[in-house]
Amino acid sequence: MLNVLRSWIHRYFSDEEAVVLGVLLVVAFATVLTLGHMLAPVIAGLVLAYLMQGLVGALERIKLPHLIAVWLVFLMFIGLLTVCILFLAPLMWQQVLTLFNELPRMLVEWQSLLLLLPERYPQLLTEVQVLRGIDFIRGEVGRYGQLMLTSSLSSLPLLLSLMIYLILVPILVFFFLKDRQQINDWLSGYLPHERGLITQVAQEMNVQIANYIRGKAIEILICGVVSYAVFAALELNYAALLAMLVGISVVVPYIGATVVTIPIALIGLFQWGLGDQFIYLMVAYAIIQALDGNVLVPLLFSEAVNLHPVAIICAVLLFGGLWGFWGVFFAIPLATLFKAVLYAWPRRPPTLPVVEHVG
Repeated sequence: MLNVLRSWIHRYFSDEEAVVLGVLLVVAFATVLTLGHMLAPVIAGLVLAYLMQGLVGALERIKLPHLIAVWLVFLMFIGLLTVCILFLAPLMWQQVLTLFNELPRMLVEWQSLLLLLPERYPQLLTEVQVLRGIDFIRGEVGRYGQLMLTSSLSSLPLLLSLMIYLILVPILVFFFLKDRQQINDWLSGYLPHERGLITQVAQEMNVQIANYIRGKAIEILICGVVSYAVFAALELNYAALLAMLVGISVVVPYIGATVVTIPIALIGLFQWGLGDQFIYLMVAYAIIQALDGNVLVPLLFSEAVNLHPVAIICAVLLFGGLWGFWGVFFAIPLATLFKAVLYAWPRRPPTLPVVEHVG
């Protein structure tokens, strides 16, 4: 057993660069797992700066000085952030509150339909079970609705956290954009001089992650805006809230679109019933999803992420369970990193046992 373990270590960990890369990956994952909640503003600032670095590079390629390019991109970011805070956030909050106030009335109207289930499927459900289920749902909806109504920004911890993010994250974004080269040089000073393996993995991941994050951000924006335009044109209730859900749903492949279909269909049914407007809504939503999957995704993701669907779903479940929304968002890049490390990891050929010939 010891010989097998020694042979395995010699085969995969005899290269100094492989050991350094392994240590760096372990330290990075351990830091995020243990200190992620404290470093959340730094991580958010790093992600946003990474998103905007492509635009800074594009401005520099047309001969703009680095500092001017950084300031232009940063001012655009501040403008978008201001619009979100002053207009989008209050609209979303108002629609969420309205929806929670409307849910009890929705349940009352649907109660008569739900009570038909025991008559059609008496072997599966009884009227008592349906009534208990309705009472439970009504109680939960009322509890969460009351909680949201009584919650406000007057809560000191919530206000402090919001202020920390609104102040620290833009400052961090600016310095990450402005001093990117200095930060890279500082980090490189702690790495070995011979780092071909680390450079190979870093270059591959830079292409993959840059393509994925920027493409996914653009996909979220386009899907959200188009969905809002369609929902508003159809005069669907809670159009902004549902459009936001459609935009966020593209983060989770294969699952997000299916899950978001449920609230869109339920709200459409409650508003119009099984009429022409409901059919128009579902056809329009199906067209949006088809165009997203067959046109938008191939255009945005020029560098294809060659991962099996099972690997993607496993990555979403694993990293989503560890880090929540950010884990889901970065599940595919992290899975790609794992794959790139596996393929680039140096391997020595196994040592064959020496066979002695007895003459």
